[in-house]
Amino acid sequence: MKQSYEEYRFSMTEILKYLVQGLLLCGAVDYLFYQNPWLMFLALPVTVFFLKWKKKGLIRERKKNLNYQFKDALNSLSVAVQAGYSVENAVAACARDLERLYPVDSDILREFHYMESQLKISVPVEELFLSLGKRCQIEDVENFAAVFFAAKRTGGDMVKIIQTAARMLGDKIDVKREIESTLAAKKAEQMIMSFMPAGIIFYLKLTSPGFLNVLYGNLFGICAMTLCLGIYGTSYWLGCKIVDIEV
Repeated sequence: MKQSYEEYRFSMTEILKYLVQGLLLCGAVDYLFYQNPWLMFLALPVTVFFLKWKKKGLIRERKKNLNYQFKDALNSLSVAVQAGYSVENAVAACARDLERLYPVDSDILREFHYMESQLKISVPVEELFLSLGKRCQIEDVENFAAVFFAAKRTGGDMVKIIQTAARMLGDKIDVKREIESTLAAKKAEQMIMSFMPAGIIFYLKLTSPGFLNVLYGNLFGICAMTLCLGIYGTSYWLGCKIVDIEV
């Protein structure tokens, strides 16, 4: 079955989980910045945007995992064609190898099982890879699919093409993982620094009750806290952008 990797369907469990997280976030913002239950009710639509934000992150994570899985698939495909398999038979052999590496519900295994079923009804293998590239919108997969399509139609050296693609994709993913390892500590620092302002307000409310009361329940306080919240949110967004490096 064809899947679009630009979409993500939440399960009921995920919907409940992220709705609760969104409500807790609204409650925390109201407690720290406003202390007005009516404003919390007005902020409830934020949970919808929170769901969209989580969906975007899940789509991105899914694509990243598929890219890593595709590297293993190409390595398996390369070994199979070197052993003398045709590309079509190599896809079936690759599916068997992937079954030992990934769970049944993994995206790469679903894709290769789909390819296997389509090959049985004589769908050209190059069109299947091209379809995968278009649906997942992953640069590495799209590039491989385009080169593979052209080589298959013009009689290129498929073994060399698959070997070269597997090696280049492997090198690129190794660099990505190295960068992710290097940035892991910086991302942790960014998260700690992002939560410090909220932590300071929470600490003041616990240790010095009434110290911030001047900022609650009046127009000036609401405006001041809204400005602080806007600066806080912008700082968090910029921090995430700085440590989010695409390779």
